[in-house]
Amino acid sequence: MSIQFRNNVHCHGDGPITLMFVHGYGCDQQMWRFIYPSFVGRYRVVLMDLTGSGGSDLSAYDRNKYSTLYGHAEDILDVIDLYAKAPVVFIGHSVSAMIGMLASIMSPEKFTAQIMVGPSPCFINDGDYVGGFNAEDIDGLLKLMEIDYDSWIKRMAPVIMGAPRQPILQEELLTRFAKNDPEITRHFARVTFTADHRAEVAKSTVPALILQCSDDMIAPREVGDYLHQHLANSQLAVIDNIGHCPHMSSPSASSDIIEDYLLHLGV
Repeated sequence: MSIQFRNNVHCHGDGPITLMFVHGYGCDQQMWRFIYPSFVGRYRVVLMDLTGSGGSDLSAYDRNKYSTLYGHAEDILDVIDLYAKAPVVFIGHSVSAMIGMLASIMSPEKFTAQIMVGPSPCFINDGDYVGGFNAEDIDGLLKLMEIDYDSWIKRMAPVIMGAPRQPILQEELLTRFAKNDPEITRHFARVTFTADHRAEVAKSTVPALILQCSDDMIAPREVGDYLHQHLANSQLAVIDNIGHCPHMSSPSASSDIIEDYLLHLGV
């Protein structure tokens, strides 16, 4: 099986620096369509779908391999080896921000920087750590997925997208969730929302930009502050926006922040 087919890899542009965009939970590379075209003229842009998502090869989804986020991190490194020019600037949304971080720990020489859009090392509150959800909340959401997947997506899509003044984006996310394979989506949900990678954060030495929304029910401001405090060589940028998908609901502001960070890096 080719990596291109497994992860539905698409490349644009031929610049000397590679930007790699990877989507969040339940989505696909089309979620970057408002962002990536502006970078194609100067950079090589690599887009992909996580195995089990979007246009990837669903038959390649191995529950053992993908029982942790490390399985996806291995895929990221495979794609970099084949399609990137030199070390990459990795741009990951939500769970893929953590997948990229894990990949950067495994092979830091393959990364120039990481741009984390709405990242969260742990979604579950724990003592002084604010992840956004109690353990009972996560358990209830996962049980609802098992019992009534349609009700789950109707409940969660508006929460994840936010953007109350852009209902078409909420509808798009609901449609994308509905197209996913329910069994894979349920499995990946459990892996995503019960993962705890706080212990790995300090191991990441690759420069990082944490890009967060001011009002995000999935990854609240406290999560961004936590990562900024514990992630070496990190910067924190907050967009005045409601929701968990600023690259969709506030693409101009997101692009400007990414552009400024790339200029800061000198790439």
